[in-house]
Amino acid sequence: MMKYRYKIKPLAQRKIRSFYYNVAKKYKHTYSKWLMYKNIDDAVDAMFQIERTLLRREPTISQWEGYHMANTDTWYFAYTIEGDTITIVDACHAQNMHEEFPEVRKR
Repeated sequence: MMKYRYKIKPLAQRKIRSFYYNVAKKYKHTYSKWLMYKNIDDAVDAMFQIERTLLRREPTISQWEGYHMANTDTWYFAYTIEGDTITIVDACHAQNMHEEFPEVRKR
């Protein structure tokens, strides 16, 4: 098995952190900070399984066209491979995994 080096772009990290921060704000009486940080760590740790246990897939949303995609039960990741370096460029929680329609958001 090839050894990879991993680079995680700030956008991917930001999407994970903001998702769990928003969960913590919404469920502040039942979702602890400890659990929030654990969920963030688990999602970031999962990125290091890309091309190991998380297999390469074709992207299912058009924004990720040209990238590879991998997923856990909870997170989807868009990434590139150059030589021995995997660069994770984006992340999306499974419940948000859908096409964005800019004309709908403009209303």
